[in-house]
Amino acid sequence: MKREKRIILVARVISMLFTPFYLPVVGLIVLFSFSYLSIFPLLYKLQVLILAYFFTILLPNVLIHLYRHYQGWNLIESGHRERRMIPYIVSILCYFTCIYVMEQLHMPHFMGSIVIAALVVQIVCALINVWWKISTHTAAIGGVGGALFAFAEYLNFNPVWWLCLIFFIAGLVGTSRMLLRQHSLSQVVAGFWVGFFCAAVAILFI
Repeated sequence: MKREKRIILVARVISMLFTPFYLPVVGLIVLFSFSYLSIFPLLYKLQVLILAYFFTILLPNVLIHLYRHYQGWNLIESGHRERRMIPYIVSILCYFTCIYVMEQLHMPHFMGSIVIAALVVQIVCALINVWWKISTHTAAIGGVGGALFAFAEYLNFNPVWWLCLIFFIAGLVGTSRMLLRQHSLSQVVAGFWVGFFCAAVAILFI
């Protein structure tokens, strides 16, 4: 019994650490590490990361938490497919606002493309959720993989070891979501590949 409780606790921690909202921040860190954007001053990079963090992680999480509290739902109850649409809409609006602010600040296209890719992933997952509950947790890590693949094509670097790490993390996240009985195997696998292809296509062609 204690062993099962420890496993569930670890699964909850992994789910909390790898929330569906971190794709833009991780993508920007990759850009600042591997592209010409690495020459930008550290203060400017931090300002961009704080901006992305506020609009794509902090703000949607706070608003969704307030909405869940208003409805009187716990985390498990709010995970029901029919109750996920409002959180999707909230996060999509926050991402649109982030893109608007970045355009107003005339930030480089690569930076905005990261948030656009994450927005596309969110919209596709929201549309699928109308009929079928898909895992946004694995869609997010899949989106990181797709973005990395696309930038490797653009910037001509070898992403193999990074992709191996992403597949490993995706396995942990997917297993955690299944242990918590939030998703089935097909939902976590579909989420990963939806995120991967949506992010790759958005960055390569938008």
